[in-house]
Amino acid sequence: MVLWRREGFAEDAWAFLADDAEAPETGSIVVSLKRWLAEREALASRTGPVGVAVDAGADAQAHLPELANRPLVALAFAKFADGRSFSYARLLRDRHGFKGELRAVGEVLIDEIPLMLRCGFDSFDVTNAPTLAVLEAGRLPGPPIHYQPGSGGDEAPAGVRSWRTISAARQG
Repeated sequence: MVLWRREGFAEDAWAFLADDAEAPETGSIVVSLKRWLAEREALASRTGPVGVAVDAGADAQAHLPELANRPLVALAFAKFADGRSFSYARLLRDRHGFKGELRAVGEVLIDEIPLMLRCGFDSFDVTNAPTLAVLEAGRLPGPPIHYQPGSGGDEAPAGVRSWRTISAARQG
């Protein structure tokens, strides 16, 4: 997997742990929602930060307020037609005030990234070869102007209508 952010490709400081793997005492780790719910006291007492990964299709809505306190939440995309992680991202940012890193993992496709950015995602674990090629070429698709507010917090007003914004990718 390759980690991509709006600024470009980056090193990943987070280690994703399997549910049966022993958690190291230090270092940034990401555990599944299932493991977090079962071991939250022990994991929270670690000296290193703990992020939580939510599997695609998982019913995590009841746990979003608690996840809003984690430094990283990784939301999985299993297939193109499943948009629940988009909804979870908006709920985390807009309703629960999540300020940490929001990461998209799984089937991250190039035509979804602009919408993911507007939903508040910060980073992307990219495995899709065509998506990687377009990102390496610096060609992020998407409309330059939006008529709905985004959750990314990085859009600028466009003109006299306060609800019309310009994508951060198009500013400058």
